[in-house]
Amino acid sequence: MDMAVMDIIEKRKSVRTYETTPIGEDVHTSIMEYLQQEENIRGPFGGTAGIEWIWAKAGGEDGKAVKLGAYGVIQNPQAYLAGVVKNEQKALLEFGYIFHKLILYATGLGLGTCWIGGTFSRKSFARELSLRPGEIIPCITPLGYPREKQRLLDATMRYVVKADQKKPWRDLFYDSGFGNQLVPEAAGRLAAALEMVRLGPSASNKQPWRIVLSENRLQVHFYLQHTPNYSGNKLGFEMQRIDIGIAACNFELACRELGIPGTWTVYDPQLGAIDQHTEYMLSYKLS
Repeated sequence: MDMAVMDIIEKRKSVRTYETTPIGEDVHTSIMEYLQQEENIRGPFGGTAGIEWIWAKAGGEDGKAVKLGAYGVIQNPQAYLAGVVKNEQKALLEFGYIFHKLILYATGLGLGTCWIGGTFSRKSFARELSLRPGEIIPCITPLGYPREKQRLLDATMRYVVKADQKKPWRDLFYDSGFGNQLVPEAAGRLAAALEMVRLGPSASNKQPWRIVLSENRLQVHFYLQHTPNYSGNKLGFEMQRIDIGIAACNFELACRELGIPGTWTVYDPQLGAIDQHTEYMLSYKLS
């Protein structure tokens, strides 16, 4: 990729309308080679996810002619990437991390993407994948070259989910504990990485991540603030755990680019919680 990771994070947005231009062979090959590298399909704690390329139309090299359902919200997709993972709490978080990193890679290659977790036919995709007992297809993304002039539906969808309205820092980030709001000036060298988290996508744009920066600035604690009665959970798995994986991905990739080394760990600092809906998830420990 020719772009910096943080530039890609800032550039990426959901694309629902694509050109009819077929995906270039070099781009397809690049993604398939990416998926063959084991480190690219591993999450923060070593878990893996199965990800498969499925051509949307007949005639794709090494692809399949399939009829896939995305309920009319996607126009002219040339292919899909579909993820498969066990329906377990940690696995869902790691899936979010793995799949989002792949989506950023595809964006860097000039492709449009769109996280889809609810508005697609899982049965149609399950026919094309080999699911083992306990596995689910949590999310997919269409692939293609973005159409310059998006449909009215695209603008409407972004308006409905408030995709262009991100929560401010005061609602997401905290200093030493939940009682102290974190301002960018106090975050020091981690400010840009936290901003990348703030800009990340999430189901229904709920942005359920809450982050506490330790007093010594060496630990970054990630929490999930569950949305009460969230409709996404009716799919049979906790969609918002995937969102935490997305946040972790954006944060780590930004830290790498900024030259801030660190490792993921699970070490609950016992800071309490904002309310009964807030759950500790994982921490990033700076080296």
